[in-house]
Amino acid sequence: MLSIKKGMVVLVVLAVLFSMSGTGFAQDVSLEFQQWWGVELPEGELRDIVDGYTEETGIEIELLSNPYADTKDQISAGAATGTMADVVGLDGSWVYDFAVQGSIANLSKLMEADGYDDSQLSDQIRVNGSTYMIPVANFAYPMFVNMDLLKEAGVTELPKTRSEFIEAAEAVTENTDAYGWIIPLSTSTPSGIQNNFMGWLWASGGSMLENGRPNLVGNEKLIKTVEFQKTLFDKELVSPGVYAMTESDMVEEFANGRVAFMIDSLAHLTTLRRGDTDLNMAMMKVPTMDNYNGKSGIGVANWGIGVASNTEYKAESMDFIEYLMSPEVNARIAVAANAFPGNVNAEPEYEGADPLFLDAFEIYKDSYAINEFTGLPTSEQLMRVFAENLQLYLEGDYDSADEMLAVIEDEWEKAFE
Repeated sequence: MLSIKKGMVVLVVLAVLFSMSGTGFAQDVSLEFQQWWGVELPEGELRDIVDGYTEETGIEIELLSNPYADTKDQISAGAATGTMADVVGLDGSWVYDFAVQGSIANLSKLMEADGYDDSQLSDQIRVNGSTYMIPVANFAYPMFVNMDLLKEAGVTELPKTRSEFIEAAEAVTENTDAYGWIIPLSTSTPSGIQNNFMGWLWASGGSMLENGRPNLVGNEKLIKTVEFQKTLFDKELVSPGVYAMTESDMVEEFANGRVAFMIDSLAHLTTLRRGDTDLNMAMMKVPTMDNYNGKSGIGVANWGIGVASNTEYKAESMDFIEYLMSPEVNARIAVAANAFPGNVNAEPEYEGADPLFLDAFEIYKDSYAINEFTGLPTSEQLMRVFAENLQLYLEGDYDSADEMLAVIEDEWEKAFE
């Protein structure tokens, strides 16, 4: 009888072993990975990358790839219903909300359980001391320039100051069929407030915070930045319809030669090259306030990644993230995305990269990276409040920029209580 029981135990152990892959995970595991990256990377690139993980582990990866705005809506819906995909692409501005809601998992605990060395990560987005997002790729936001429009307008030098920028934008608007400037101010997707608007403030060494809290009222550099944007609108140098524009709408306008200057993510360089290979572009620093001689900040955004709290495969999801963050794979993602890697040990081969990317890399190295919205409470709502009131100011509903900023600061402070 004893030998029969031993035999049964052996059979059970063998059955378990045969049901596991070489990594210790069940072979029939399939992970959903929801993100916008697949749309912006070269066609088939993300599929090929994740297939490499499947070959190593036997775990299938189902890609749910949609544009950025659609992805945010879908992830938010999944968070509300507990049906979020196992692994999700994240923007740093979403993290606080999802973490507080309990929709995304504590990655600090998952990394600790897996014995993962987090010192190799370039950054970690934390809430209350714990990591909830890991940046996979880091994107700078330089200014893109349509050089053919500048040539047609008779502009021979790239503007370095705000005054020079106004002159160049006027020349383009008056002498071509295009406009000088574009900025996405949609209130439904208000991400344009961070790098497209605040990028002007940061370029002149300004800040919207003091000791981690809102510092808007009486902020001279911010006041001048708001007034500068109103000047562009008052002179009718801005592409029509920007109040409803998202970032992707802005990129389409630029790609079609309808605007000369835009601040945008390097993530869209691949999209622009794929959409119109004849577009004659250049990269430049965001112009600074006149007579500013300090170091410039450059806005950044991340392709971040996290794990859904509702997934039954947290360990497998973390293992997939570790694969994407491995030096070789992470370097490949960075090159394909025209980005900077999230693993400090990654060594992307930028030598063969797009020359415009190399120009942007030089701008990045000559600046300091900044995005003050990352990790703030309800940061997307903060942007929305700013966009709503900025539109009112641009339409003349406020007597001054400081009056507008006082209203915004009152609203922002509620999120910090």
